[in-house]
Amino acid sequence: MFTGIAHGAYRVSKVVRADGVQEFSVQLADYGQDLEIGASVALNGVCLTVVAVADDETKFEVGSETARITNLGRLRGGGFVNVERSLRFGDEIGGHLLSGHIATMAETCRMARSGADMQLQFLVPNPWRPYVMAKGFIALNGCSLTVAEYDRQSGIGSVNLIPETMRRTNFPAIQRGDPLNLEVDSHTQTIVETVRLALSDPAWLESVR
Repeated sequence: MFTGIAHGAYRVSKVVRADGVQEFSVQLADYGQDLEIGASVALNGVCLTVVAVADDETKFEVGSETARITNLGRLRGGGFVNVERSLRFGDEIGGHLLSGHIATMAETCRMARSGADMQLQFLVPNPWRPYVMAKGFIALNGCSLTVAEYDRQSGIGSVNLIPETMRRTNFPAIQRGDPLNLEVDSHTQTIVETVRLALSDPAWLESVR
């Protein structure tokens, strides 16, 4: 589990692709000092397993399905990923609970300044639109964010990024058209699906009364 509060954006030093698996080497420096093989770490919101640790570099492997449905499949050496280590018992939950299981990718529509903040406008693919709502929360590239505005019919929504978020994440490099890893709130998804099932199947509703 994760909280959606990225520790920082860290450089990917190398990407090796072979036999349908991608191996990422990320320079975590002191943040990865006590990591062990088998530990869970979120890169751009994707829960990955540490497969090797050497000096200041930590290695992860990404399978073909994860590469297909997340922006890690487009990552190249020299790029930066938002990094968060897994939640430990007793840690503060500053954002909201995340599983690191990405639903889909949202498309960046625009980045525009709004006072001291930056407003990021995004497009949610049609199948996932019912699980996003204004003033609810989502995770984009592993960052817990409140949805400022959202139109369910078009799938276009926006979030406001405070200066601190811009300083410690890879959002400053995001451009129009870039894909963003999207994790919807699992509680919202469960409620929506339960209501859908109840409305479409009265017999099921009767059976659980």
